[in-house]
Amino acid sequence: MDSILESVKKQIGPSASYTVFEPDLIMHINSIFFVLNELGVGPEEPYSITDSEQKWDDFMPNIPEAVKTYMGIKTRLYFDPPTNSALLNALQEQVKELEWRLNVYVDPVKD
Repeated sequence: MDSILESVKKQIGPSASYTVFEPDLIMHINSIFFVLNELGVGPEEPYSITDSEQKWDDFMPNIPEAVKTYMGIKTRLYFDPPTNSALLNALQEQVKELEWRLNVYVDPVKD
């Protein structure tokens, strides 16, 4: 599965054939691409999708899997945040760690 939209849908729950919430998911995904751009991940210009045709390789060849994980968690937090505070905190901590790691990935410390 190379489609950005379809892979995010798989991470957060709706089946690929369920399209009712796709406009909402696309809006959140594009917001997260803006955040990734601010972190220095991906192309110089903020990337965006319009449907399930855009692939991860279109965004970034040889993409680190952490970007896909980050996109899935952030989209879930925007679209359907958990009501359980322990789970919410755990997801927010994962986001912070992934942001830190992605920041180091794009701007590694040189000795």
